[in-house]
Amino acid sequence: MSIHAQTTPEAAATLAAQKRTSTVSALIISVLALFLIFLILFVIALTIEVKRPPEIISYNAGVDETEDIEKPETTNQVERKPSAPSSSMAKVIASNTASPTAVPVPDTEVTEPALDFGNGDDFGDGWGDGDGWGSGGGGGASFFNQKVKAERICFVIDYSASMRGKRFELLKVELARSVGALPASIEYQLVFFAGPAWVAGCDLQMNGRDSAEVKYDGKNYQWVGKDAYNWSTENNKLPTPLWLKATNKNLKKSLEIIEETKLVFGTAWKAPLEMALDMEPQPDIIFFMTDGSCGGKSAQIAEEIAKKAKKKDIVINAIAMMSPSARDAMGSLAEITGGQFSMVDESGKSNVLIKGQDDK
Repeated sequence: MSIHAQTTPEAAATLAAQKRTSTVSALIISVLALFLIFLILFVIALTIEVKRPPEIISYNAGVDETEDIEKPETTNQVERKPSAPSSSMAKVIASNTASPTAVPVPDTEVTEPALDFGNGDDFGDGWGDGDGWGSGGGGGASFFNQKVKAERICFVIDYSASMRGKRFELLKVELARSVGALPASIEYQLVFFAGPAWVAGCDLQMNGRDSAEVKYDGKNYQWVGKDAYNWSTENNKLPTPLWLKATNKNLKKSLEIIEETKLVFGTAWKAPLEMALDMEPQPDIIFFMTDGSCGGKSAQIAEEIAKKAKKKDIVINAIAMMSPSARDAMGSLAEITGGQFSMVDESGKSNVLIKGQDDK
C-alpha cells in the first residue's frame, strides 16, 4: 500500500525557494573553492624557484703588448784617457731629445714609505724621471732638478739650525727622493755640516755652541768653534768619508738618517767640502746645498775649494736654499768647476742660474 502526500501550494513554494537557495549557495561555494584553488596554485608558482642552466660568460684576459726592445750590451769597464786615468770620466748632461735606442736602467728596489715624486708644484717638473741616464760604467742621479751622470756622488748638505722650518722639510723630501732613486751601479756618501762637519750617521755630540765631538771609523775628532762660521779640528785633521754601495740596505739606512738627524749650530763650508774632495777614489760629482754664506770669507773659501776641485777634475753642483746671500760664492764654485748652480725659491721651485759646461 502506498501513501501519497498531498502538498499544499505554500509548501511547494517553500520547497522551490529552498532549492534555489541551495543552488545559489552551491554555485557560490564552487566559485569560491575554484578561486581559492587558483590562489593557492598562484602562490605556489611564485615560490617555486625555476632552475635555469647557468650562463657561462668568458672574457679574454688582456695581453700585455710588451714590445721586445733590443737592449744594447753594456759593460762596467770605463774607457779612460791615458793622460789622466783618475779623472777621465766623460760628463753627460740630460737631454729631452727622444732617442730610438733603448737604455737599460738597473732595477733598484728600495723599501721606502710612500714618497711620491715626479711632476710637482713644489720642486719643478721632471724630478726623478731618469732622463739622461746612460750605460757604460756610470749611473744617473738628480738633486733639486740638477741631473748628472757619474760613478761616485757625494752629497754635502747643510744641517745647520738656520735650515729649520719649511727649508728643512723641503730638503729632507728632496734628499730622500734623490738618494732613494740612486741606481745600484753608483757609489755615494752623505756629508752633513753646520759648525762641525760629519759623515751622515756617525756619532755627533755637540757641547754648547763652541765645541763638538765626532766619532767615525774608530776615530774621535774634536771640533772647536770661534763663532758660527769658524770651526776647525785639532791639527786640522778631518774624517775621510768611505764610499757606500747603493744597495737596498744602505739606501734604506741613509733614508732613516736623513729623516732622524737633527739640526745644530753654525755654518762652515770649508771642512765638509774638503772632506768630499779628499775621498778615495775621488768623487765625480759633489752636490753642495746650503741656505746661506759662511761669513765674510765665503768668496775666498769658494774660490779656494773650486780651484782644488778643478785640479782634480771634480764637478761641484751648488744649490742655494731660499737665500741669495751666498749667490756669488756658490755660483763661483759651480762656474769654476763646470757645474750647475740653482736657487730654490720660497715655493720650493728650483731655478737654474748657471748651467754646467756640457749644458751650454
